[in-house]
Amino acid sequence: MTFSSFNSLQLALFSGKGGVGKTTLSCGFARSWACQFPAERVLLLSTDPAHSLGDVLQMPVEDTPHPMPDLPNLQVRALDAQRLLQAFKERYGTVLELLVERGSFVQGEDLSPVWDLSWPGLDELMGILEIQRILRDHEAERVVVDMAPSGHTLNLFGLMDFLDEFLNALDLFQEKHRVISQSLAGSHREDEADRFLLEMRADLQSGRQMLQDATHTACWVVAIAEPMSWHETRRFMDALDALHIPVGGIFLNHLLKGDAPEDRLAEQQILLEKFRMLAPQKPLFWSLQQAQEPIGSDRLDTLIAMVVEHATLSGLADPTIPPSAPTDFQSPPCYKPGFVDWVAQGQRLIIVGGKGGVGKTTVAAAIAWGIAQRHPDRKVRIISIDPAHSLGDAYGQGLGHEPLAIAPNLSAQEIDAERLLNQFRDEYLWELAAMMSGDTGDDDSLKLAYGPEAWKQIVSQALPGIDEMLSLISVMELLESGEQDLIVLDTAPTGHLLRFLEMPTALGDWLAWIFKLWLKYQDVVGRVELMSRLRTLRKRVMDAQKKLKNPAHTEFIGVVQAQSAILAEAERLTHSLEAMAIAQRYLVHNRYEPGEAIPTEQFPQQTIVRLAQLPRVIPTISGYPPAPLGQIQIASSLLFDIS
Repeated sequence: MTFSSFNSLQLALFSGKGGVGKTTLSCGFARSWACQFPAERVLLLSTDPAHSLGDVLQMPVEDTPHPMPDLPNLQVRALDAQRLLQAFKERYGTVLELLVERGSFVQGEDLSPVWDLSWPGLDELMGILEIQRILRDHEAERVVVDMAPSGHTLNLFGLMDFLDEFLNALDLFQEKHRVISQSLAGSHREDEADRFLLEMRADLQSGRQMLQDATHTACWVVAIAEPMSWHETRRFMDALDALHIPVGGIFLNHLLKGDAPEDRLAEQQILLEKFRMLAPQKPLFWSLQQAQEPIGSDRLDTLIAMVVEHATLSGLADPTIPPSAPTDFQSPPCYKPGFVDWVAQGQRLIIVGGKGGVGKTTVAAAIAWGIAQRHPDRKVRIISIDPAHSLGDAYGQGLGHEPLAIAPNLSAQEIDAERLLNQFRDEYLWELAAMMSGDTGDDDSLKLAYGPEAWKQIVSQALPGIDEMLSLISVMELLESGEQDLIVLDTAPTGHLLRFLEMPTALGDWLAWIFKLWLKYQDVVGRVELMSRLRTLRKRVMDAQKKLKNPAHTEFIGVVQAQSAILAEAERLTHSLEAMAIAQRYLVHNRYEPGEAIPTEQFPQQTIVRLAQLPRVIPTISGYPPAPLGQIQIASSLLFDIS
C-alpha cells in the first residue's frame, strides 16, 4: 500500500509531535497529488503560526496563495491570522457588534476597539474558519494542511464545539431582541443578525461534517521511532478519536538502517511494534533517514516515492527479535562551553524554547536536574506549559497539575489548563459575565432570561487560546509566592511560545478596555470590588512583563538541531525575542555530531552550547538509571560539566 491508496480524499491533514517531519511530508504529499491530478487545483495550507513551508519548499510563502514554479496547479499558502481577522471584521464585524450590543449594556461604538486587541486562540480560530470557508467555496479540489503540533491541533479541532456554544449564546442575544420587537411592535421581522446566525450555523455544520467524514478527510499522524514521540502519538490518537476526526494512518519518519548505532537500533526495534499496535487496523507507513535534508522539490519528490508500508521493513533490524543489552558503556563527550550557574547569579526563571521536536523538553529537564543537584539547599520547580505535555515522559514518571517530587529539592508539574480555567472563572469570569450582561441583581425577567445566561454559556466553554494566559498567571503566582528559588519552563513550540511571551501585553490591553467600559457605565453596573481585583491583576501582569524582560531575573534558552529549516525558524525566533526586549544568551545545539557546526553568523549574540547525541539504552554498568531518567542525568552532566 502507498499514499496513492488515499487519492479519493479531498482533505489531508498532517499533525503530530513537533519536529517529526509534518511539514516535509505535507509538502511532499501535496506535490504528489498535484503531479497525479494535473487538471485539479491543489492547495497546500499551513495553520501553524510558526510556519516553515517556505523553508522546506525553498520559496517565499505568504497568506496570498502562490503556485509552485514547476507545478502551477499547486498553490501554497501560510495563514496570517491577523489579516484573516480583519477580513472577518469587514464581513461580519457590524452584525457581531449589533448582537453583542443586544445582549449587554454596551453600545456598538464601545466594541470597535476589541478588533484591534490581541485575541487568545486567534491562530486556531481563524484556521478552522478559513478551512471551512475554503471547502465551502470550493477554492480547490484537494487541500493539504500542514498543522501546528498536536496540542494546538487539538485546540483547533475543539473550536468546533466552542463555536457551536458561542452561536447559541449569540442566538440568545438575538432572541431577547425578538421578544422585545414582538412586545413593542407585535412582530419580529428577520434582520441581518438572524441571517448571520443561519449562515454561520450552516457553515459550521457543513465544516464539521467534512472534517469528520472519513470518505473525504484523513488526519495523518506523523511520528518518529523514539519513546517521547510514541507517548504523544498515543495520546493524540485517543483525542482525535474522541473528536471523531478520522485518522488516515501513522507515518513513521527518519527510520534508521541496520548499520546505525546498536543502542538506537535496539530502541527502534521495540518502538516499531508498539507503533504498529497503536492502530492495528490503520496503515503504518515509514521512510528512512535521508542522507541529505529533504528540502526543495527534487528531494521531496524522492522522499515521497520511497514511502512504503510497514509490511516491507527490509534493511531494518527485525522488530520481532528482542534487543540485547549493551555489554559496555561510554558516556558521550562533553563540549565546552557549558551553562553558567543561574542560581548563583540570582536569576529566578529559565525559559526553554524552540521549534517542535528539537529536544526542548529534554534540555529543560536536564537543566532543572543539574541546578537541583548543584544546589541541594535550593528549591527548583520545572513546569510544562505545552498543551501536549511530554515532561513526564522525559522523567519516566506520570505527572499532572499537582507538583511531584523528582528529587528531594526538585519538583515537576504539567499545567492543567481546564483546572486553571475553573479557578479563573470563579475568581473573575462569572462576575465579569454578569457585568457584561447588565445584570445588577434587579428582578428583570427578560434580562435574566436572555442576558446573563448567554454570557454564562460563553464563559463556561474551554475558551480558545486561553492556555497561554492561564499559564502566565500560574507562573506569575508561583514567582510571587517565593516558594521556589528557580523555575524552569518547558514551553510549546515557537509560534505558541511567542504567544505566551506576548500574553502580558495582550491581557493588559484587554483589562484596560474593560476598565474603560466600566468607567463609562459604572453607575449602571456597579461591580466596584470586581474592578479593584481586576486592577490588581493588571498590575501583577505588568510586573510579570517587566520580569520577563529583565535579564537579571529571566534567561531564555533556545534549542536547535543542525537542519536548515530548524535554524531558519530559530533565527526568526531570535529576532522576535529582540523585538520584545527578551534576552537570549544561549543556544543549545542538540544531538551535536563532530563537524556539524552551526553558522555563528546566524546567531552572533548567542553562546552555542553543544549537547552530544544521548545513548538510547543505558546499561546498569553505566552508573546511571535506565532511560529516560538516565538520559536526563547524562545530559545534565554534559550541559553543566558536572563530574
